[in-house]
Amino acid sequence: MENAAHFGSLTPRMQAFREEVLDEQPFVDAERAVLCTESYRQTLAQPPVMRRAMSLAHILDNMTIYIEDKTLLAGNQATKNCNAPVFPEYTMGFILDELDKFELRDGDVFHVTEEDKARIRELAPFWQGKTLREKGGAILPEEVSVFMETGVFGMEGKLNAGDAHLAINHERLLREGLRGYYQRTLDAKAALDLADPESVDKYVFYKAVLIVLDAVHRWALRYSQLAAEQAAACTDPARKAELEQISAICARVPWEPAASFREAVQCVWFMQVVLQIESNGHSLSFGRLDQYLYPYYAADVDCGDITREQALELLTNLWIKTLTVQKVRSQAHTYGSAGMPMYQNVTIGGQTVDGHDAVNPLSFLVLQSVAQTRLTQPNLTVRYHKNIDKHFLDECVEVMRLGFGMPALNNDEVIIPSFIKWGVAPEDAYNYSAIGCVETAVPGKWGYRCTGMSYLNFPRLLLCAMNGGVDLTTGKRFTADYGHFTSMTSYDELFSAWDMTIREMTRYSVMVENFIDKASEREVPDVLCSALVDDCISRGKTIKEGGAHYDFISGLQVGIANMADSLAAIKKLVFDEGRMAPQQLWDAILDDFQSPQSQRIQLMLLNDAPKYGNDDDYVDNLVVDAYDCYLDEIAKYPNTRHGRGPVGGIRYGGTSSISANVGQGMGTMATPDGRRAHEPLAEGCSPAHNADRQGPTAVFKSVAKLPTEKITGGVLLNQKMNPSMLASEDNKQKLEFMLRAFFNRLHGYHVQYNIVSRETLIDAQAHPEAHKDLIVRVAGYSAFFNVLSRATQDDIIGRTEQTL
Repeated sequence: MENAAHFGSLTPRMQAFREEVLDEQPFVDAERAVLCTESYRQTLAQPPVMRRAMSLAHILDNMTIYIEDKTLLAGNQATKNCNAPVFPEYTMGFILDELDKFELRDGDVFHVTEEDKARIRELAPFWQGKTLREKGGAILPEEVSVFMETGVFGMEGKLNAGDAHLAINHERLLREGLRGYYQRTLDAKAALDLADPESVDKYVFYKAVLIVLDAVHRWALRYSQLAAEQAAACTDPARKAELEQISAICARVPWEPAASFREAVQCVWFMQVVLQIESNGHSLSFGRLDQYLYPYYAADVDCGDITREQALELLTNLWIKTLTVQKVRSQAHTYGSAGMPMYQNVTIGGQTVDGHDAVNPLSFLVLQSVAQTRLTQPNLTVRYHKNIDKHFLDECVEVMRLGFGMPALNNDEVIIPSFIKWGVAPEDAYNYSAIGCVETAVPGKWGYRCTGMSYLNFPRLLLCAMNGGVDLTTGKRFTADYGHFTSMTSYDELFSAWDMTIREMTRYSVMVENFIDKASEREVPDVLCSALVDDCISRGKTIKEGGAHYDFISGLQVGIANMADSLAAIKKLVFDEGRMAPQQLWDAILDDFQSPQSQRIQLMLLNDAPKYGNDDDYVDNLVVDAYDCYLDEIAKYPNTRHGRGPVGGIRYGGTSSISANVGQGMGTMATPDGRRAHEPLAEGCSPAHNADRQGPTAVFKSVAKLPTEKITGGVLLNQKMNPSMLASEDNKQKLEFMLRAFFNRLHGYHVQYNIVSRETLIDAQAHPEAHKDLIVRVAGYSAFFNVLSRATQDDIIGRTEQTL
């Protein structure tokens, strides 16, 4: 990239370390599963929260640890970098089913040694009937069995893995150390009235917290000892001194409060990786790293304990280590999370609690470090506001020009007022961070799954509404019969069928979410993660029991643009102008637009109907009305933590559909917008491929008409530009002016950019060996292009290339 020199280069050893990690082949790793099984065999009489705590302690005490020869940070997730541990307490089903198939995948490929295959198969019988997948499935009511069979709600990730989708309270952890958490737990336990029935579960929870905090302390001391041993054997004086320093740091953090920038970064990394060992939920995020680390950085620079260059190297080291965290998903789950993403988000910029610009020197350093490493992790988000530092925004655009899809931009001007409206205290609302993709929450005070619950595929459900309540893909009945499209005489009839269908399906989705949530609460409570989120210790509850201060969740609504374009085509061409009869359109849909007559109808749908993304009220208002049906219905259903402590306990909307547009498209037949069966749906709230013909400003105006204030779970907008569009200073400034208009005047929620040419992507598909480092923005995250499935690659290639 021509502007790569703008941010400088990695130090030679970090460059070498980066290449080593990128060259690692990801393996499914059996060690954690073996250790977890050993512990569970020995704790049969213990309640689940104690079994989880004792299991984590056993894993941390016995897992393989190592310190790479080029790193300044200690801490690993598996026996080798980029390996994916197995979590048998969640599921063994897809692991066993796909054990010999992981290497044969089209994308998201993993390898497995024959030794680990044997170890996994050997321990599998113990878990029969004991996993979350089985126990959660066993309690689901018959009313939702059809949806589990057809996978329509996309619940793979909720039954096969942990939740995450949060950031812990890093600021408090760095200030108090785990010692402070330990003492608070001891005090809370001692204050219990054990004659009070409410104290029983709290007592057990506190015992579990003390076990895991002790275990993390011992785990860090293992690294301290290992570093000391390596230092003693090291003949290079410079590396010997580094190892001695690593040993001293690991002897202090995370148990003691951080006393330096190096200690703070090591503490942050330790907690990031150990929480992944406890529970492999993705979207475990770093929060506002430039804010909570800045006091340590500033103090160390001022007293000469660290230079800017040394801090920069340490941050690049952190991001390379972050890339080593891995997760294996089922084949079905990869369709919605293509590219092995972990969504470990870092948020920078934004405002202070008193409303001033929060950009500081460390904000710039984080930008530079991410630009130098140019990796898929961390997922970098910048908080925009109207008084953002101009130079900082310039630098953000420079990072965008590097072409790896970062940073994404979230808008304080929308998100902060939205949070306050939902009941979040202003000082907390001003401290929000991005979590995972574009979803947002208050670090260290928010429960799991601020987004990422059920998928609701709007176009598929529209077809269901048109088909008398029968799913067109599977032939299964999903809802009551609200009429068949071929018998409808007005658009109002269709809209009425949609309204009743989406409300019924929303209720079913809530039923599934609630039952799975309750199973997760009972069977796989996360003890360490709960301890690090306020106010779980003071309440004596895990996060799932209502321990977090705030608890708002959202599902994912998929295919917004296809829904808009389908409704517009039906209203205009069938009911307003009568250019085709309902039966003709329906026959063409069933025919998948294959016959000559069906193809003529398809051309009319594609060319003669208004398209979302062009600032056309005709189509934009139709999808707003359709979306409002869902948003009105979902607001009726509190989540399982409602009334148990947290502020909120409710659901709202979210379009952060990751790469589910591809997987959900595979399960959707032809749609009234002219899209053929099994093709990808439009991604997030972005327009359908090449439907946005009036430029990026028109796209912004269409997206801004969505009821953003009710879609607090994230309004995800992807845009794509050719690198040549940002080659000039004039165009860079045009982009900034456009961003300011989108955020300040139109109140847009989010936007992110793929700065890559169609030609580059096509060449990378044909010659992957020549594009090893090509990274693209898939949805709310970036991924290496070469690890994506062909269908996801094609989806990215097909997106509209905007001009300024």
